[in-house]
Amino acid sequence: MEQITIRLKKQPGAPEEEIRIEKGSTIESIILENDIPTEYPVYAARINNTVKTLTEIPEEGDEVVLLDIRDNCAKEIFQRSIIDLFRCAIGKAFPEAKVTIGNSLNRGIFMEIKRERGFGVLAVEKTEWVMKQMVKDKVPFSMIEHGLDMVVPHAGYLQNFDLRKCRSGLVIRIPEDTHPGGLAPAVDNKNLYKAFQVQRKWAEKLNILTCADLNRAIAAGQINDVIQVSEALQEKKIAHIADEIVHSGKRIVLIAGPSSSGKTTFAHRLCTQLWVNGEKPVYMGTDDYYLDRDLVPVGPDGTQNFENLDSIDVELFNEQLKTLLAGGEVDLPRFDFNQGKKIFGERKLKLGPHQPMVIEGIHGLNEALTPAIPKADKFKIYISPLTQIRIDDYTRIPLTDMRKLRRIVRDAKKRGWDARQTIEAWPKVRVGEAQNIFPYSDEADAIFNSAFVYELAVLKKDALPMLVNIPEDDEYYTEAQRLARLLSHVDVIEDTKYIPNNSILREFIGGSVIV
Repeated sequence: MEQITIRLKKQPGAPEEEIRIEKGSTIESIILENDIPTEYPVYAARINNTVKTLTEIPEEGDEVVLLDIRDNCAKEIFQRSIIDLFRCAIGKAFPEAKVTIGNSLNRGIFMEIKRERGFGVLAVEKTEWVMKQMVKDKVPFSMIEHGLDMVVPHAGYLQNFDLRKCRSGLVIRIPEDTHPGGLAPAVDNKNLYKAFQVQRKWAEKLNILTCADLNRAIAAGQINDVIQVSEALQEKKIAHIADEIVHSGKRIVLIAGPSSSGKTTFAHRLCTQLWVNGEKPVYMGTDDYYLDRDLVPVGPDGTQNFENLDSIDVELFNEQLKTLLAGGEVDLPRFDFNQGKKIFGERKLKLGPHQPMVIEGIHGLNEALTPAIPKADKFKIYISPLTQIRIDDYTRIPLTDMRKLRRIVRDAKKRGWDARQTIEAWPKVRVGEAQNIFPYSDEADAIFNSAFVYELAVLKKDALPMLVNIPEDDEYYTEAQRLARLLSHVDVIEDTKYIPNNSILREFIGGSVIV
């Protein structure tokens, strides 16, 4: 049998080694026949920097990089495969059930299920049993109906999952990049579920549940109405949260959320609505309370992490909050990022008897930020774009991708970055969110969804040209192509004049009167 040589990396960044293989071998057979050890299960590969399935056949001299769940493209293939396996299993067990994919929830994928007799715990267990039998039997995906070509070769690759009953449906729990070898501990994001349900109702009011619905609205010239109604729904929610704060009597309002959620615009619009209800609130940012740069602790990797709570002068922050609540005057700091230290003497502040403070910062929901303030005196708000629009009934749009696209556009306009720089920085952003934000989301008294059903079509105008300009030999090419494929499902909205200048989306596309 004729042999060829390929250049193999067991994971991105690993040393390259040349191996001899039989010509016509698939990547799957190369891994098995050469007994190639990998740290975690492999679900896809890059051949000459293009993502391929494990059934692909490399040619002489090709570079082959194996990809596990830590790679976004491999993760997408795993998720697509597990959803197709689920569809097949539920079709066998409960053919009358109507299934629609939801969002990330409880460290998994929420699937809404409608069935005349309901869908209880026993039904979930039966569906899981059918799926695991198919995994055990290594049923080929050629025998499983799937709408897209990029899947694993057979069900045997999908051993790491479980199903859990969740409200009107179930959650398929799957591996994450933080737990690539198994499943993360189960959680129950009750508040996020409620927020998703509210967003679903908004999408239904607008009759835009999928990308195809959005494209029809654009083609029919209805998008301006969609924009105005979407913005009005958000303003109504902001006003409702302001009413809740006033009725609670709490004066410390803390806002937190992951990157590119629109925290700053939301905070200022909330201040306006609070002013409508009474005294003008004071806006503060925790960034002004960083420790002087030479005092920030150095982590195990030898670098300073400015996203960790120990980079904040918690003692000063709490001392000034207590003084302000007691009616005293404080000298608020301003952090000078060029000098790396706090500057005083520029802003003295004293509050009125009932005047509230709106404080924005990534640690806002963490009690360790404000230990000197009783929990009963704080109103906490979690903000994130919890989009409900999906590609189709079985293909969701990951929430993190929406935020990443927002960030790409904003970084280009405000920092002069290209898409490559944002994509390169994103993993560190995600690590900070996982440690400092997501664990505290259920501490919130209110959740604000900053997503718009139309925004993907707006972001496409600026994001797509930047993504397609990343060259094929760049290490971030495959991620750029993955995001470009996501954008390909929507038509572009060229004219953005109907988006108000105080819209949260303006924080990213430009033209904001707030930030």
